[in-house]
Amino acid sequence: MRALCWHGTGDVRVDTVPDPSILDPTDVIVRVTSTAICGSDLHLLDGFVPTMEPGDILGHEAMGEVVEVGKAVTRLRKGDRVVVPFVIACGVCWFCQRGEYSGCDVSNPEAAMARKVMGEAPAGLFGYSHMTGGFPGGQAEYLRVPFADVGPIRIESGLTDEQVLFLSDIFPTGYFAADLCGIEPGDTVAVWGCGPVGQMVIRSAWMLGAGRVVGIDCVPERLAMAAAGKAEVINFEDETVYDRLMELTGGRGPDRCIDAVGCEAHGLGSPDTVLDQVKTPVRLATDRAHVLREAIMCCRKFGTVSIPGVYVGAVDKLPMGPAMNKGLTFRMGQTPVQRYMQPLLEKIEAGIIDPSFVITHRLPLEQAPEAYQTFRDKQDGCIKVVLHP
Repeated sequence: MRALCWHGTGDVRVDTVPDPSILDPTDVIVRVTSTAICGSDLHLLDGFVPTMEPGDILGHEAMGEVVEVGKAVTRLRKGDRVVVPFVIACGVCWFCQRGEYSGCDVSNPEAAMARKVMGEAPAGLFGYSHMTGGFPGGQAEYLRVPFADVGPIRIESGLTDEQVLFLSDIFPTGYFAADLCGIEPGDTVAVWGCGPVGQMVIRSAWMLGAGRVVGIDCVPERLAMAAAGKAEVINFEDETVYDRLMELTGGRGPDRCIDAVGCEAHGLGSPDTVLDQVKTPVRLATDRAHVLREAIMCCRKFGTVSIPGVYVGAVDKLPMGPAMNKGLTFRMGQTPVQRYMQPLLEKIEAGIIDPSFVITHRLPLEQAPEAYQTFRDKQDGCIKVVLHP
């Protein structure tokens, strides 16, 4: 089959690789009909995520048709149309039983490697380094899905691929990020990053009762999309984020602050940003965390900071003194996607939201390397790319 493979920092290629096969009785094989490039894929392209190996197949947002079924699978059959969550979960361990699927204790075969770095291992993830299991990803013609009775959700309505594809990651991730905040009616929610996840955060914050939503970015197309989602917007190239948020909130600060950017934040010449940009290329730091620092400084006393953005290591210059003295609550994590897929599918079916609004580019899989560059460099108004094998 054809698949997009990682070959080093800045180097991804569409290669011919062996077709996947059933390795465990709980597996299914899915013929991928639609897959997408996620902002967190760029952390792989840019070399921020360790334990990648040349030839690894990328991608964790995929859906398609079940074409092979393992003997132990009871919930799916050949011909089913499914969306595959990026989290791989066994469904029976202590964490899965609590609905904390992204903490699954069983699905990550490289758990020992992850524990050395993180203290504990996260669940296995598709296409996202050997620290999260080394599972081949979904930017390919076919995808092996382990624990298939726990993961994929069957699509039985006439909804298009584009309407449901993002149940694999960015819609549940955006909703999870807003949900973690504990939004109370009328709260002001500030969202750093108006990329695909940030756009879903904005819509989710409204669904959860926010009274005011503010989107922060510098890319005109992203800010326009955020404004179309009824957010007030701040272009950090034109005004100081802290000052503007204080002005909007009468000097109190936002109730809930959401970092939808993560480890590759781009500030505007602030001292912490300059230091990050000097230190990360030579591995003196692992993450560029300007957004997280700014969210801490902006959040109101006893407010909440939610972090769906991906971080990979130790963050320098984290303002823990301000966070402690302000009494902030931090909530974060990889999304337990399986918990959210069915209720969010029901919102799509009810017409409450159509997640396809975020798509700007539709391309064949063979053009994936060029699409990665366009997405990373924010060229041609690119916000979200869907690929078709």
